Amino acid sequence: MVSADIKPARELLDFYLEAGVDAALGEEAVDHFAEETPPLQPARTAPAISEPRIAPPAAPFVPPAPDAAAMEARVAARSAQTLEELRDILQRFDGCALKATATKLVFADGTPGSRVMFVGEAPGRDEDIEGLPFVGRSGKLLDRMLAAIGLDRRHVYIANIVPWRPPGNRTPTPQESQICLPFVTRQIELADPDILVCLGGPSAQTLLGLKEGITKTRGRWFTFDTGKREIRAIPTFHPAFLLRSPLQKRFAWRDFLAIKKALES
Repeated sequence: MVSADIKPARELLDFYLEAGVDAALGEEAVDHFAEETPPLQPARTAPAISEPRIAPPAAPFVPPAPDAAAMEARVAARSAQTLEELRDILQRFDGCALKATATKLVFADGTPGSRVMFVGEAPGRDEDIEGLPFVGRSGKLLDRMLAAIGLDRRHVYIANIVPWRPPGNRTPTPQESQICLPFVTRQIELADPDILVCLGGPSAQTLLGLKEGITKTRGRWFTFDTGKREIRAIPTFHPAFLLRSPLQKRFAWRDFLAIKKALES
């Protein structure tokens, strides 16, 4: 028999059981009809803004000391077994400060193995843009001079002492010429011409070791020793000089006639 003091509780449990409530889900009853209060959210903080990473400025190009650059040039040039290898080596060579201001390497034009090789001083503006020697006004004059003795660029090989344009089209300094000398010397050796034509005083002085100016040395035959063979060499006026001094063209004409005669002999 159920005691009177627990009877109300028993009846309440029976009611819950009949209503389908057969398990307790918590220690305290939950009023599901009460207005829900959203749970507290943690305070949102603004994301930290990271400082943009700025790359440090590139170190300025500093070529090696002239003596070191000349030594590096001699070793590098001697390692080239073909003209293509020599060109690739020059592309990677950083010993001449002119490379930093030039647009392109001006290596050569014409046909390697031709009997005549022309070597000028350095590229100008037009050559720097196109990457070929003697393509500006002086180049057009050289083409006409070649045609006058029955030649054209397909039958000669053309290069410069310095393969990078000096700023303002200035003449290369003796230091710049000496650094680049091993490369053009190797270029002459690999091209292997029968006649070497030095266009202008700086070319003749650098390649042939002459002390006198071009006016006194032009038209005279000298010898250029590649180390393997001796090549006949003749200095003449640079076409750019002839454009400024057209009266000197008659002397250049005599020099080109001497070149033609040497080729025919």
